[in-house]
Amino acid sequence: MFKIVRLSLLMIVLCGIIYPLAMTGIAQAFFPSQANGSLIKNSDGKVVGSELIGQNYKSPQYFQGRVSSIENNGAATGSNNYAPSNEDMLKRIKDSINALKKENPELNTKDIPVDLITNSGSGLDPHISVKAAEFQVDRISKETGIAKPELLAMIKDSTENRSLGVFGEPRVNVLKLNMKVHDAIK
Repeated sequence: MFKIVRLSLLMIVLCGIIYPLAMTGIAQAFFPSQANGSLIKNSDGKVVGSELIGQNYKSPQYFQGRVSSIENNGAATGSNNYAPSNEDMLKRIKDSINALKKENPELNTKDIPVDLITNSGSGLDPHISVKAAEFQVDRISKETGIAKPELLAMIKDSTENRSLGVFGEPRVNVLKLNMKVHDAIK
């Protein structure tokens, strides 16, 4: 009986205290930004978000990200996993299309990039396609007074390439792009 208690205490100390502290120390030493949430600070040094978690932007002067099922609550991840024929999903997509048409009346519905009306599997994706960012340039230029070529340059500057050069597609981090828009408006 004493051996079992001793082994249990040893495993609690090793697995519950020593291992987590060691991993935390290694993460803080070699990957401090990632270990602390990949936080992004504005020019004033204030934390405005994480580069890993998408945010909803209500103002028409900013780029809109993907549809989120979580409404800025990163503690609850995951989408609703609706089937393509689900009535709730079809209604949400129609509502998203109508909102985009209202904000961008000069554009054809066929031109709407799919990532602006669908959410990612996690519901947290902070990226949109380059096409989705370019789709919004006319509206943002009209709202902010920033010239279209300047906005396109911001998109190009904010574009992240494929992971390891082969995985995924080029993408734009919406938070980083909106920070550039915000700085240009000031």
